[in-house]
Amino acid sequence: MLSAVLLTLVAVSWSPLISFDRWVAEALHRSAVEHPGVVHVNRILTDWVWDPWTMRVLIAVVVVWLWYRGERLFAGWIAGTTLLGSAVQQTLKASVGRERPQWPDPVDSAHYAAFPSGHAMTATVVCGLLLWVLVRRGASARARLWGWAAVVVSVLGVGLTRLYLGVHWPTDVLAGWLMGAALVTFSITVHRRTAGSRR
Repeated sequence: MLSAVLLTLVAVSWSPLISFDRWVAEALHRSAVEHPGVVHVNRILTDWVWDPWTMRVLIAVVVVWLWYRGERLFAGWIAGTTLLGSAVQQTLKASVGRERPQWPDPVDSAHYAAFPSGHAMTATVVCGLLLWVLVRRGASARARLWGWAAVVVSVLGVGLTRLYLGVHWPTDVLAGWLMGAALVTFSITVHRRTAGSRR
């Protein structure tokens, strides 16, 4: 629901939201220009640690692991949800066609449309699915706690790197988080209902 409202406001270029985006983006960009060392750290995190391809490789490893453990339907479900997330993300980028922030002195660069943030949405989907796998496998309370901590750090962290590097507006990142969370919630809900109907 929130993601749909945000999508609508961005699509119609609602002035208060656009002004907020620009205010936050300009403040972060000023900081980035003044702190090249922090920029370097953010680029490592966004290009290697939390890059969408890193996330996809991670979920692919888990899918293969589930497959070889005999949980083939569940492995397919996880893979399908991940692919659906990528498809939704690319469709929205093409449909909304929002331009990225433009700076006279950029500290990083990115191409294609901005809304929603692919890094933020991919990290949210993958981390959410990994946490689901962890819980479903009967992980201990301590393991779940560490899992949640890793999810929060990764999801929030990747979004903040995209903002600090000046390649996204705040609402791009927020949309990535919301849409990713909505997709994972939808996937878990449908899976539980279909699994229950097969019993």
